[in-house]
Amino acid sequence: MGSATEDNGEGGTSTAVRNTVAAGTGCGCMLAPVALVGTVIVVIVIGGFGVLLAPLIALILLFGGGGGDSDNQDVADQVVASLQGDGSGELDTSTVPDDLVEPIQDAGKLCGAIGPIVIASQIEKESGFNASLVGPNGKQGISQLPPDVFTKYGKDDDKNDKVSALDAKDSIMAQGRYLCDLANQAQKMIDGGEVVRTDTSNSVLDLALAGYHLGMDAVRAAKGVPNTNDAQGYVLAVRAQFAKYAGIAAPPDGATPGVTPGVSPGPT
Repeated sequence: MGSATEDNGEGGTSTAVRNTVAAGTGCGCMLAPVALVGTVIVVIVIGGFGVLLAPLIALILLFGGGGGDSDNQDVADQVVASLQGDGSGELDTSTVPDDLVEPIQDAGKLCGAIGPIVIASQIEKESGFNASLVGPNGKQGISQLPPDVFTKYGKDDDKNDKVSALDAKDSIMAQGRYLCDLANQAQKMIDGGEVVRTDTSNSVLDLALAGYHLGMDAVRAAKGVPNTNDAQGYVLAVRAQFAKYAGIAAPPDGATPGVTPGVSPGPT
């Protein structure tokens, strides 16, 4: 994953994070976990991201808010680094239902730009790990892909002689293929000068996540992640779960919707 990360220009703060920090402090850089907490509190008031940032706030307050404890500060630093990073690394398999470990890991191996931590974090945002979820505009299943997108990327990955968005493995593998395609498009946009890529904005991962949520045409038209609460909040909400699925730290109970390890949620 390391070389792919370098090639894709990842590792900088996402557009969403940069704008969040800028909104609260007037600075486009992440200075420290404690500074981030203050920033987040401001954004809750002015940006409406309180629910999206709940896991991040809880983690940093829990591990880095007291000061003086070097171990806790190290964890807080890791949480912030994961938020800013590319989602690469090993998935903590205890954080996802047992029957989804294999498809999440397989989907995370399809390309260098998208790892299993990204897959798991996005699934939580899309469906809360509910494989039976029926969403708006015909979206179905654990990854909530639009019907036309699933038709293009879906295959019989669970070998049950049918291709269905309500089959978790089919849905997750389609999610991985689509994200990899979006990441490839994003890299071409950056290489072609269609997007202004800096150390603090419009990484390949950010563009791919925004494309998944809104479509790549919207990203191309905006020349990056659209500067809206919807687009920026989506990218940030996915990134906010990276630490959890990397096994760095989990939010306290009730801080964020999650899953019981080893248990797949039923229909809603």
